Amino acid sequence: MQPKSWTRSAKQIPKKKKKKKKKKKKKKESSLPESHTKKKGWLYKCAGIRWIMSKESGNVQNKPVKRVEEGNGESGEHIRKKLKSDVEQTGDERKHPKRKVVLLLAYSGKGYYGMQRNAGSSQFKTIEDELVTALIKSGCIPDNHGDDMKKMSFQRCARTDKGVSAAGQVVSLKLWMIEDIKEKLNSNLPPQIRVLGLKRVTGGFNSKNSCDARTYSYMLPTVAFAPKDYSTENSIAFRLEPETLQRVNCLFGSYKGTHNFHNFTSQKAARDPSARRYITEMTCGEPFVRGGAEFAEITVRGQSFMMHQIRKMIGLVIAVVKGYSGDEVLKRSWGEEKVDVPKAPGLGLVLEKVHFDRYNKRFGGDGLHECLEWTEEEQAILAFKEEHIYPSIVETECQEGSMASWMATLPIHDFKATAKGAQDKDRGQDDDEGNGSDSAL
Repeated sequence: MQPKSWTRSAKQIPKKKKKKKKKKKKKKESSLPESHTKKKGWLYKCAGIRWIMSKESGNVQNKPVKRVEEGNGESGEHIRKKLKSDVEQTGDERKHPKRKVVLLLAYSGKGYYGMQRNAGSSQFKTIEDELVTALIKSGCIPDNHGDDMKKMSFQRCARTDKGVSAAGQVVSLKLWMIEDIKEKLNSNLPPQIRVLGLKRVTGGFNSKNSCDARTYSYMLPTVAFAPKDYSTENSIAFRLEPETLQRVNCLFGSYKGTHNFHNFTSQKAARDPSARRYITEMTCGEPFVRGGAEFAEITVRGQSFMMHQIRKMIGLVIAVVKGYSGDEVLKRSWGEEKVDVPKAPGLGLVLEKVHFDRYNKRFGGDGLHECLEWTEEEQAILAFKEEHIYPSIVETECQEGSMASWMATLPIHDFKATAKGAQDKDRGQDDDEGNGSDSAL
């Protein structure tokens, strides 16, 4: 009899695991001749059809061998459409690769109904109408992209309105990288629209969404800051005093920071969060003489702007400096109370520059992409402004007197107008920005 320690019950004895025999997978027999599968090449599957690809040439033979039934629900017609779009390319597509780029544009807005293209409205010519026509004529995009700009992923950084100019507008789009793009585009553009720069960007870049800030300038005759009893008939002889310029800049400085600008646009409620905007800079430069009259340039930089915002910011300061309202109206306009803020004329407004600080920090130093700074183009930008933008503003102001006509309405302006009355007045005016925050005029 064995000791208890030697004996184990049947339950305690571990069972030996049976090894599973691996089943050998049978190789699927090819329906093609052995000479095709082994000697001359291999099978290349494209859009549900097997093609024979030669090892030596690497070219796809345009002869389908066998249709693959994969049960994916795609009809033969759908497969043929995919195959045609994937395989059959135009000569331009094979010769020139399509890439995402940004274009630096400068233009005088005189005679144009703003920046954005209005599809199917050839009566109102815009800057984008001219640009798309030049892109097609230059061979940068196919003809059908002009009808639907989404096909080339087109996006503008800011939408300027009728008569407004730009010295640093940026648009992003996909185009064929043909030789001498800038030269060919400019040869198909009118002289008052120029492509000053071109840079490659990341595939997902969007000029509007990637923009951190926008800088605008506003050129106006200094007689706008004259006392209210000063005769506009003698506007050419007026010269701005240093003390007045200092007061103007003090008022503009109060705009810096984050404020509720619901009174500086139309159809915005006082408690609408989107009405809060961040301003980083607003100053008036030293006056200068052009065409015998004295002008000054106001510069404003902000994260984004709403419709009419810049023109109303300037209009309110002019009204305060001239004595039509007290300084307290500025702070009152940022509150929930409705204030009818006067809107300065659109003439003189220029989109100076758009900023891409976050993009430059992330991609500018990776060795693959360029910073979206235009230091090399600064001289060309300045030359364009001197030749096309400044003369147009001065000439139009001297001939039409838009600032003098607008100042004549200030004595009867009601700063305490109701919300409905103020909005009705805005509806009768041209939109500056087009939409909520993609540009500000």
